[in-house]
Amino acid sequence: MTILLVEDDEVDVMNVKRAFKKNNISNPLVVASNGIEALEVLRSVSPDRPRPKIVLLDLNMPRMGGIEFLKEIRQDPELSSLSVFVMTTSNEDSDKIEAFNLNVAGYILKPLSMDRFISAVSTLNSYWTLCEFPG
Repeated sequence: MTILLVEDDEVDVMNVKRAFKKNNISNPLVVASNGIEALEVLRSVSPDRPRPKIVLLDLNMPRMGGIEFLKEIRQDPELSSLSVFVMTTSNEDSDKIEAFNLNVAGYILKPLSMDRFISAVSTLNSYWTLCEFPG
């Protein structure tokens, strides 16, 4: 199962990759640096490039931020059922409320220490390993 990471910060991208490696997560990881790129990834599927079923989403990004991206995918019948986990520095209640109103599966605050981040990714892996996703 492919996972889409929507993140504009290279250090955070490297931290996610490191946490995947530490947790022996071998799922393919596709990276987009903003919501517009992420939509292109999600809408350009082919037999050799399946659509990601899980999205790890930063909220604060250029061009199209996370909340805007969430609104867009929730209005698209092809994408509305994606499982989205927000991973962000925003501790604003308004962002949390808006994200949960847009049916996010979870909201994780950054920055965590590397150990806590690895643990959080391990928990996410347990979640998506246990869940059954439609074909």
